[in-house]
Amino acid sequence: MLELKDIHARYGAITALRGVSITVSQGELVALLGVNGAGKSTTLACIAGVLRPWQGSILFENSSIVGKAPEQIARLGISLVPEGRDIFPSLTVEENLRLGAYTRSEKTEYRRNLVEVYDLFPVLKERLQQPGGTLSGGEQQQLAIARALMSSPRLLMLDEPSLGLAPALVDQIFDLIARLHQRGVTILLVEQNVDRSLEIVDRAYVLSTGLIESQGTPDQLRTHADIEGIYMGDRHRAKS
Repeated sequence: MLELKDIHARYGAITALRGVSITVSQGELVALLGVNGAGKSTTLACIAGVLRPWQGSILFENSSIVGKAPEQIARLGISLVPEGRDIFPSLTVEENLRLGAYTRSEKTEYRRNLVEVYDLFPVLKERLQQPGGTLSGGEQQQLAIARALMSSPRLLMLDEPSLGLAPALVDQIFDLIARLHQRGVTILLVEQNVDRSLEIVDRAYVLSTGLIESQGTPDQLRTHADIEGIYMGDRHRAKS
């Protein structure tokens, strides 16, 4: 479904990605792991059209999306839940959800999506008329994910969904991601929480300073990759 080949990207004079290549197949849950500054969010920005790579290709369902505007990419079925959630705090939960469905024109599809969101996020149904900014951190993260799902994405990208949440809320978010995966949603997850991520993903890539240091299934990474060494900044200790 998604294929990145030899992606290089920079912010001004700073090189953020140095030849990143990843794939995500339909129905997979794939993680990008690494410390801050490793290039994880930059990879998502390139896919979403927010940042244009200066080298490499990005194919979505066998068609290039490099150079397309973010709105065009969203209409193709790629939805990004950004780090920090970016909900509209002054708008109600219902209004935030409605904005998530802006690419959908069919009322029947919109109502079907609402039913699915209410099933996944019962707390949001209880707070439909509540301003988004008054929700707890965990509820705001649920709203951000629910808003993205309102567009019926073919690929859902989650950028640090557990960031800043209390441990109990982190458990809820990872349980939610696992349930979405079980429902057949294709997910590309960016996370720093390695242990929890490896409990639920099909495959993962470990990034360090803009490079893929290791990749494989959770079992392969636990066995052959010195993830702790990478997180401590010693990427040369990686075994694969």
